[in-house]
Amino acid sequence: MWQITDNKQWPALEQQFEWVRVMASVPQDARHHAEGNVAVHTQMVLEQLQQLPAYGELSPQEQEIMWAAALLHDVEKYSTTVHEPDGRITSAGHARKGEMRARQILYRDIPAPFHIREEIAKLVRYHGLPLWAFDKKDPQKAVIMASLEVNTRLLAMLARADALGRICDDQADLLYRLDCFEELCRDNQCWGVPRAFANAAAKMNYLLKEGVSPDYVPYEQPLTQVIMMSGLPGAGKDTYVQQHYKEWPVISLDDIRRALKIAPTDKSGNGTVIQAAKEQAREYLRKGRSFVWNATNITRQMREQLTGLFFTYHAAVTIVYVEVPASRLLQQNSRREHVVPAAAMERLISKLEVPSLTEAHEVIWEVR
Repeated sequence: MWQITDNKQWPALEQQFEWVRVMASVPQDARHHAEGNVAVHTQMVLEQLQQLPAYGELSPQEQEIMWAAALLHDVEKYSTTVHEPDGRITSAGHARKGEMRARQILYRDIPAPFHIREEIAKLVRYHGLPLWAFDKKDPQKAVIMASLEVNTRLLAMLARADALGRICDDQADLLYRLDCFEELCRDNQCWGVPRAFANAAAKMNYLLKEGVSPDYVPYEQPLTQVIMMSGLPGAGKDTYVQQHYKEWPVISLDDIRRALKIAPTDKSGNGTVIQAAKEQAREYLRKGRSFVWNATNITRQMREQLTGLFFTYHAAVTIVYVEVPASRLLQQNSRREHVVPAAAMERLISKLEVPSLTEAHEVIWEVR
């Protein structure tokens, strides 16, 4: 069974992990966290989590996942906390940054199996949603989309521990919000399970458009298929393409860059490479011809710029994410003809966002 550490006493955690030590130096707004700094709050959340009856009903591995998520849920408050001019203390964006930090820690520093790592990372990312779902523009879509990335039942459990593990005047309201979140998930068939759609086209139609029922099945079906590769350099994307799409046309940014003699560090040149690749893609899309787009595509923003183009031409998009353990990745990179410098590789790891089911018709996680 995987666990983040076998010694869960707070002094041992502080001694073992630098990111735990800094929590004591991060203040919180007294109106929402009268208990004190992030370290105090996190300890209270861990205590409350273990006292929840639902936590006791989990399997030992699920308990370890929840415990790690609770430990990491505010890991990026140290980098996002701001003292506002009006005296408030805020930490906007800490959940999104926390997801990425949790992924880095559990990929590189404390290696966890892929599915465990991603479950923890997504619990960190969405830990505030159960409390604020009804403040969203479209609460229904917010919970349905979240269910495609994280177990909403476990998410609500973490949020309950988060609400109980603090001293504030509105705790009763927070707990009421959690009950409403559960009902919202149940009403939308996504309590503890991903929301089911009639098919992939129905899913993407719902996610990409406003005012559409999740039960609606569009008559128009995709005209062609695009395979988008995603993964860190040296993970094995080229090998995967050779094994599974050998007969398909491949748009490779690396090949275009080398043909144009543009260095990877040349930012202005990279724009030229992208435009050349997009023009190739448009030619295939106009002809209704399926193809592979082979590049790192490690951030959601990078992928969305491309899927937006593909969707415009009514293509069905499959994202294939390829991953190997960090130690193996560095070994494979060192054996490549075009080695990525170590510092550049570290920067890429720090930016990694694993593709989710909300991004494409299909997502394949090829973890070796």
